[in-house]
Amino acid sequence: MPPKRRYDEIAAHFRRQIQDGELNPGDKLPSLRRVCDEFSTSMNTANRAFQMLKAEGLTTASLDGTVVAERPDVAVTGAARLGRLERTGQTRAPGESSSHHWSGLRSVADPVIAELLDVELHDEIVVRRRVHHREGGPSTFDSSYIHVRALGPVGELLDEGPMQRWWQELYKERTGREVTRSPERRTARIISQTELDALGIEMPADRTAAVLVVVNVFHDEEGPLEVWEDVYPPGAWQVDPE
Repeated sequence: MPPKRRYDEIAAHFRRQIQDGELNPGDKLPSLRRVCDEFSTSMNTANRAFQMLKAEGLTTASLDGTVVAERPDVAVTGAARLGRLERTGQTRAPGESSSHHWSGLRSVADPVIAELLDVELHDEIVVRRRVHHREGGPSTFDSSYIHVRALGPVGELLDEGPMQRWWQELYKERTGREVTRSPERRTARIISQTELDALGIEMPADRTAAVLVVVNVFHDEEGPLEVWEDVYPPGAWQVDPE
């Protein structure tokens, strides 16, 4: 992977602060001159970083300078949420909530999910679903497809409602195993009726819409453990969390 450019690093710094709630809608970012001093960089580099944040919908211009956007169009990815969890210990960002929680055992009918989990088509897996909401921003429909061997150490996976801790933390504590994540994958497909209902989107029967799908796959020493899928509503942006 090529080294990050300086303006990418500066943009990532403020992006993390916005995602973690250190900077909230309406908060003012430092002046370009201050950014130049703090990051020992040129005015052109600092300005390019700020232009990236504006293009991503995270900031906007005001009479007082650059401020965090009131209604960001950027939806939070699973990878960004995990990064925030590692940095802050918080499972949700300020102003974020969840609903439509569901969990159960299901036969895997999607050949892509079966391949990613390294199971046979129609094998039984654990499925957990929820909708994440952000105040003033888009929601995401999230699904976790989990190998049934995880039920041994973490039987709580079948409990209804949100878990107090991320289940992989419990898995690592109880098994002593490391869990790693493969590079994030992105694709697009037609939104399903289940996803339309969960996201509260009404669409005429003769219309359809494409959605962005972001997939993270987690492994332990025995192989694939979880496939985490984020589905974005039409019109939502997604950017790299770092």
